[in-house]
Amino acid sequence: RHGDPAEPGPGAPGGLFAWLRGRCLGRGAAVDPARDTFGAMTGLYGAIQPADSVSLSTRTHGAVFNLEYSPDGSVLTVACEQTEVLLFDPISSKHIKTLSEAHEDCVNNIRFLDNRLFATCSDDTTIALWDLRKLNTKVCTLHGHTSWVKNIEYDTNTRLLVTSGFDGNVIIWDTNRCTEDGCPHKKFFHTRFLMRMRLTPDCSKMLISTSSGYLLILHDLDLNKSLEVGSYPILRARRTTSSSDITSSGSSGPRAVGSPCHQNNSGPPSEKTLSRPSQREGGSPRNSLEVLTPEVPGERDRGNCITSLQLHPKGWATLLRCSSNTDDQEWTCVYEFQEGAPVRPVSPRCSLRLTHCIEEANVGRGYIKELCFSPDGRMISSPHGFGIRLLGFDAHCSELVDCLPREASPLREIRSLYSHNDVVLTTKFSPTHCQIASGCLSGRVSLYQPKF
Repeated sequence: RHGDPAEPGPGAPGGLFAWLRGRCLGRGAAVDPARDTFGAMTGLYGAIQPADSVSLSTRTHGAVFNLEYSPDGSVLTVACEQTEVLLFDPISSKHIKTLSEAHEDCVNNIRFLDNRLFATCSDDTTIALWDLRKLNTKVCTLHGHTSWVKNIEYDTNTRLLVTSGFDGNVIIWDTNRCTEDGCPHKKFFHTRFLMRMRLTPDCSKMLISTSSGYLLILHDLDLNKSLEVGSYPILRARRTTSSSDITSSGSSGPRAVGSPCHQNNSGPPSEKTLSRPSQREGGSPRNSLEVLTPEVPGERDRGNCITSLQLHPKGWATLLRCSSNTDDQEWTCVYEFQEGAPVRPVSPRCSLRLTHCIEEANVGRGYIKELCFSPDGRMISSPHGFGIRLLGFDAHCSELVDCLPREASPLREIRSLYSHNDVVLTTKFSPTHCQIASGCLSGRVSLYQPKF
């Protein structure tokens, strides 16, 4: 029995395995009802316009580096250059609260653990935990990094907080045992020239980007096991391509990138990580490391810097913002996760394939532009000059799995929205409403929603 009689069953074209694969990909109505309403959602986003803007003096909070909605969409938080965190009601556009001294330096990233608890990280090397019900004081401050902390992830299954910084460290914090003095923590992973770190939605993989153009993937992730150099199996370094034949490649050359608030050295990961074979020939063991140099269409010398790293909400793809070796080009690229990770060190196949890309405006050089997927994964919101662009995989905003090209194709521009007077640095979709927020270098936050 297959539930809804109208749903295709094992007897449909393609047979049992095609039917099961479709269910795993979320392509059946019983698995993902949102697919039935994508036409309505596309129409709503097609009617989206600048709605409200919050213009505050840059003398108080400076540039907007990150935006984050609470999971229920009731609160919008803003990470600012000048030590502040702003909170807004995204429906009424009203300012709720300013955490004027949230940190002692730039606030870089915000991550909600649930609808009331959230974490912030800063160039002051600390992470702070906050409770929306009591914002006059921090829940606790976490010390462990030795340089600017740029990224926060959270595993809802284990309640482990995962942070990364320009000290090259990925640190695990056990929020199950959190006190006013902090949380127990341990160094999980270290690599040189780390830029961004993300967990896939099911926490089965960790992706790490570097300023020298490397993308590191830890497969079959086990956050309870600390990793030191040489203690994990290494899968061969490869260069991704846009064709179906993924071939091996060597390492890329060094590259430098910097900005007033985002600086880093560059270069390849430790040479030891490029040669050690897998410890298990028959399969990919826990925390096996794959080293990739993703292809960027406008740059063939492999000297790119991966500045922004995001993941598809269903774990199907990764979204990268890359700048060229000479800083004269910026690209937004989508890489599909191939089925299964490489399981042998001599495998000619890598786990990512370039499917879509588009060239960006390349303004505000040196500042990192943070882009994002829509909650259903059908659209991308990307900073573009003094505004944002809504991008789709095709003109109909189809699911990625429904329009995978044989070769890399351009992302389609669905809509361009401009309401800033300075370079947009970050953008975010609301998880519950048809709304988009963006923040720029001069400190302005804009909201976009449908107007009919």
